[in-house]
Amino acid sequence: MNQVVIYTDGACKGNPGPGGWGVLMRSGPTEKELFGGEPATTNNRMELTAVIQALSALKRPCAVTLYVDSQYVLKGITEWLPGWKAKGWRTAGKTPVKNVELWQQLDDLVQHSGHAIDWRWVRGHNGDPGNERADVLANRGVEMARAPGRAVNRT
Repeated sequence: MNQVVIYTDGACKGNPGPGGWGVLMRSGPTEKELFGGEPATTNNRMELTAVIQALSALKRPCAVTLYVDSQYVLKGITEWLPGWKAKGWRTAGKTPVKNVELWQQLDDLVQHSGHAIDWRWVRGHNGDPGNERADVLANRGVEMARAPGRAVNRT
């Protein structure tokens, strides 16, 4: 299996508001950057979208070390997801899971992609070079989303 290190980040100017997502992928000496955005979204949706876009970009099963600065994404995928699924995509408080379509898409990717994923949290805006680059890319996605008539996804 190829070893891949991925940093993801989401950004939103206003919450909701224009948002962006960014991904930095490294495999050996090779790096790839992905980013995109939406004109009306939330920070949590952009954090989830970044991870989905990153995993979707891998063409074959990989050993992935995936860094996120979002506790929402980390806890959702490593702690909350089994309970949500068991309760018909409802929270412990019996309310519908927010961003359910994104969680279902991420769950499907994790379950069926063949990737071995090591989920790691990194403190955002704390000088980690990979996280800082993902943040810059997410903010580029925000700027794209704000620009009328421009495409919203770039690779």
